Order: sequence, then C-alpha cells, then structure tokens
Amino acid sequence: MSSSLRIALLHLGPTTGDLIHNCKLVDTATRMAAAMGADWVVTPELCLSGYLFTGKMGTDWIITHPDNWTSHFCKLAAKLRITMFLGHQERDSHTDKVYNSVFVIGSDGTILGKHRKVNVVQVCEGWATRGPEPRPISIGSLSVGILICADSWTPDVAQSLKNHGARLLVSSAAWPPRPHGPEGCWERRSQETGLPLFVCNRTGIDETLDCRESQSVVVNNGQLVTAFESDTSAIVLVEWNSAINEVTSHKSVALRG
Repeated sequence: MSSSLRIALLHLGPTTGDLIHNCKLVDTATRMAAAMGADWVVTPELCLSGYLFTGKMGTDWIITHPDNWTSHFCKLAAKLRITMFLGHQERDSHTDKVYNSVFVIGSDGTILGKHRKVNVVQVCEGWATRGPEPRPISIGSLSVGILICADSWTPDVAQSLKNHGARLLVSSAAWPPRPHGPEGCWERRSQETGLPLFVCNRTGIDETLDCRESQSVVVNNGQLVTAFESDTSAIVLVEWNSAINEVTSHKSVALRG
C-alpha cells in the first residue's frame, strides 16, 4: 500500500426512511469520490435508512448480510476499485439480534470485516444490540480501527482497537452539535491512543435531529486538523501520508445531482 492515501468523507444528508433515495445518494457520492481519486470512501452512520428510521420503517426489513443494499455497494466498490466503509444495519443469522454496523468492503468487492456499535444510545437506538469488543480490520497492510458515533464518547473502544494493533481510526457518525455534541471527544481519543481519527458525519434534518451544523473532522495527535460542515450534501477529500503521519491536503466539493 502506498504511503499516500486519499480518504473521501461523504458528508451526506440522507432522507429518513427512504432506502431507494439514499442508496442513489450514496452511489452518486461514491462515484464522484472515485472520480476525484479517492482510495477509501466513508459514509455516515446508518446512511441508507437515516438514523431515526424506526418510526417510519420499523426493523422487520433488516436481514442478514449481504442484503441487496450491501451487495450493490460490493459490486460498486469492485467496479471503482475503492475500499468502502458502509454504515448500515444487520441481523445476526444465529441470534436474530439486530446491530448498528459498519461494513468494510474491499476494492475487490468482498466484505473484509465489520464493526458492530458498542456504545449504543438506548434512547434513540433501542432496536440495536450492543456489539462485542472490537477488533481492527486489515486493509492491505494497514490495520484500521472502526468506531460508530458514540463509540468515541468513552475511551475504552478506541483504546481496545489500539491495543489490538490499529494504526488508524475511522468513524461513521450521525452526531449533531446539539443538544449533546461530541464536546472534544474526538480530540481526546486521538490524544490518548496517538492515532489519527477520520470522522464522517452527516448533514440535514433527521426527524428530531438537526445535523446541518454537524462536522466531519480529521484529528491527529489530539489536534483538530480539519473540520467541515455544510447544510447540503458534500464530499470531503483528505490526503493522508502514513509515512509522516500527516494530512498533506484536503478539499471539499458540493454533491452534484
């Protein structure tokens, strides 16, 4: 793997409960990111359903993986030769429990691994089961730790990933600044672990959550490197040089179409 890695954070505003619309939104953004030269594409938390989806959709539609939605993005990742971090629900085939997950899809279209959210927010995620102690996922020669939103709130999840060999942290999120924002937790997790952290947040309004001022960020050595917010969907492309552990460039573009 090259020391230079282009990571696209899809700062999107999905429509709550509209799987078809949101699939098209993520598909369009992924193709744009690949055309911009992205190696990795990261989506927000639960990008295909919206975060507060249960009032409109319930949970009966959630099945074991790969479902049709994930299969679509496996094919797209292989076509575009990109690695994708897809925030989506899943049902365990053995226990029938449902999880808030991120699937890591390799550039050959295979699912390299997944992370099930550990710090489940019971008020909003009563449908979801708490995930097990996480393990990093190997992408080429790089060991990557995955977080989902509130997994960053406490030090234990990120530290466990570091202890098991993670060299970089990636987080999907649906985290508005109010009423309970991140409040510096991303900087603290990076400072404690010594690892860079790339956070892909969302925008738009999701039922009772106003995410139009939510930020997608990159943090390194506990310091905020870049923060992006937009009230419409956009792509943030960050170039990371792993040889020197620094962001060498970043830019954002509004989503077309």
